[in-house]
Amino acid sequence: MTPCSHLLDRIMAVMEAAFDPAYGEAWNRRQVADALGLPSTHALVVDAEGALIPDGPGPAAAPAGFVLTRHVLDEEELLLIAVTPGARRRGVGAALIEHLFHVARTRGTARVFLEMRRGNPAIHLYRKFGFEPIGERRNYYRMANGERIDAITFARTLD
Repeated sequence: MTPCSHLLDRIMAVMEAAFDPAYGEAWNRRQVADALGLPSTHALVVDAEGALIPDGPGPAAAPAGFVLTRHVLDEEELLLIAVTPGARRRGVGAALIEHLFHVARTRGTARVFLEMRRGNPAIHLYRKFGFEPIGERRNYYRMANGERIDAITFARTLD
């Protein structure tokens, strides 16, 4: 196994537990692997205490959350963030965003973007970390039942 496969396994463990299939937001293993194969894509995985899990082989705490981003020039796009249900409301999501901001600054990131479906309760976390809405895509997401939901784009400037 390559280090990437350990990282992929940890991400997929969280993905399978965290995303409600009704919204169709989860990525499959191939999508995540393809994204990780790009030099501009980065991932961080944390345990239930919010501590980073190294992306290599060897013993590691059970993954409780991850963030997947794409870096281009001085911008970072948060592609996915997920926390397992048992680790929610315990600071894991906040730890992920703090780790993301730290690492993004080391890459020279000036601004972080994300997009979420309208009604996603994670909006409270994003607003807490200074993300502000900057746009909307009408009927962007398609739920498993065919219903369409708007997407809201957020941005935050890093200091």
